[in-house]
Amino acid sequence: MNINIDQANRTAVERMMAARPVLKDIRPAREVIPGMHDKLLLHAGPPIAWDKASGPLRGAVIGALIFEGLATDEATAEALITSGEVQLEPCHEHDAVGPMAGIISPSMMVYVVQNVTHGNVAYSNLNEGYGKVLRYGAYSPDVLAKLRWMNDVMGPMLAEALAMMPDDLDIRALLAEALHMGDEGHNRNKAGSILYTAKLAPLLVQASGSMADKSAVLKFLGENALSVLNPVMAGCKAMAHAGHGVEGSTIMTIMARNGTELGIKVSGLGGRWFTGPVGQPDGLYFPGFTAEDANGDIGDSTITETAGIGAFAMASAPAIVTFISGTPELAINTTLSMYEITTAEHTAFTIPALGFRGTPVGVDIRKVVELGVRPQINTGIAHKNAGVGQVGAGLVLPPMNVFEDALVAWAEMYL
Repeated sequence: MNINIDQANRTAVERMMAARPVLKDIRPAREVIPGMHDKLLLHAGPPIAWDKASGPLRGAVIGALIFEGLATDEATAEALITSGEVQLEPCHEHDAVGPMAGIISPSMMVYVVQNVTHGNVAYSNLNEGYGKVLRYGAYSPDVLAKLRWMNDVMGPMLAEALAMMPDDLDIRALLAEALHMGDEGHNRNKAGSILYTAKLAPLLVQASGSMADKSAVLKFLGENALSVLNPVMAGCKAMAHAGHGVEGSTIMTIMARNGTELGIKVSGLGGRWFTGPVGQPDGLYFPGFTAEDANGDIGDSTITETAGIGAFAMASAPAIVTFISGTPELAINTTLSMYEITTAEHTAFTIPALGFRGTPVGVDIRKVVELGVRPQINTGIAHKNAGVGQVGAGLVLPPMNVFEDALVAWAEMYL
């Protein structure tokens, strides 16, 4: 087969960069996510069997089933899963993404983000903030109470505010501005969350509901430096997916972790997952916790690195090292090293500290294998046991075998 790999890769990455994701709506998952039904839970990362699921993923599944009213405790939740009455499938198989455990259940409100350039749509759930939350495997009554408030009060109010916006909320433009204000779009979203809240605040006060509810929503958004992470992840999913399906391309379009395995997909290799064991993050821990408490890497949030931000844009956010460990020089050097394994410099996302150079985008699996340089990930760290929550944040690398296996599969298909 006569394949021009470099041209295929340029096509894939140009589509990723041309994609313009905008936030359209917030709706219940069962109403908008393709294939969603009342006995389905979506999770982060590649497919996984229940007996291989990590503690935080198990905790999040248990919590979601209680949230949905399908279970009352751990035992009844596990019985639903092991009997096959409730199914578990990856978010990515349904055009969705979720941070950490990534659980999206049928009644959860989700962001609806459309790539208006190419027409594809992506989804993500609402962000709960830091600490003891469902996405880190916690499911105590206070965690579930917060989720219900977010679903019943905040979600509908945000949807109403979005409907009043004269123009759609442009996620790509918001991200570009946030990168110039010290964010990197994955673990540091302080500027982006402020921009997001500022755009919605005048409309939230006009929405229906009590002043007390409006005040509570604005307070929650203002105090949660991760408020914008989930629509950003959906935006990155929409951008990355625009580059998928290009014949002969060796560009990575998905990188995701379920707490046990990390999986990638490649533009020219269809829907096939290539998986390997997750790494153990190296980072800073909250008081009272150590590396002994940590679960392996988990979450769909590496869609940010896939789209050219996150750890790839750390040079724009040197202060991130106060949260994940390291030095400002490490942040800059991480971005510089990612140029070695990518295809282009992003036309929309630029880094002031590097002379407004575009962020590295379009991981080429050939370069990863040839140079032995793996995509850097910065991430939150979940406790290894269900029900505890977040214990820190740090840096981690994907297993090399996923890139090697994908390259072999590419050769078998095209050579």
